[in-house]
Amino acid sequence: MPRAGGSRVTPVGTGWQAERVTEIDPKIDALVPSWLTLPDIAERLGVEVTRVRQWVKEGQLIAVRRGENRVLQVPADFIGEDRIVKGLPGTITLLKDDGFTVEEMLEWLFTPDDTLPGTPAQALRENRGTEVKRRAQALAV
Repeated sequence: MPRAGGSRVTPVGTGWQAERVTEIDPKIDALVPSWLTLPDIAERLGVEVTRVRQWVKEGQLIAVRRGENRVLQVPADFIGEDRIVKGLPGTITLLKDDGFTVEEMLEWLFTPDDTLPGTPAQALRENRGTEVKRRAQALAV
C-alpha cells in the first residue's frame, strides 16, 4: 500500500507522546470501527488511567484526540480481554521505525489487506502477529 505524502497530523504534547497523540483526520477516523477513552481502557483492564497514559507515552498504544471535546481515544481493536493486543506494541515500533506518522500507522492497521485476509489490526487480534510484522518489515524495503 503506498504511503500518503506529507503529514496531516497535528502533534499534541511534547516528547515521545507528541508522536503518539494527534488530532485525527476524518478519513482515518472513518477506518476505525470503534474507539475507547483512556478511562474506559483502564476500567476494562483493571488498571489506573495513569498506567494507560504511560502506555501511550511509551508507544505501546496509539491515542488520538477526537470529538468536540478532543478527548483522547484509542482504537477499541487494540484492547483485548485483559491486556493490550499481543504484538501491537512491536508493530507500532516497526512502523515508527519505518517513518510512519500516527495517521499512516492507523491507516495501515485498519485498511484491508487481501493477503492476510482482513486488516492488520484484525490479524493481531486473531493472534496472527507474525504475519503482520512480516508485512510491516517489508514496508521498509
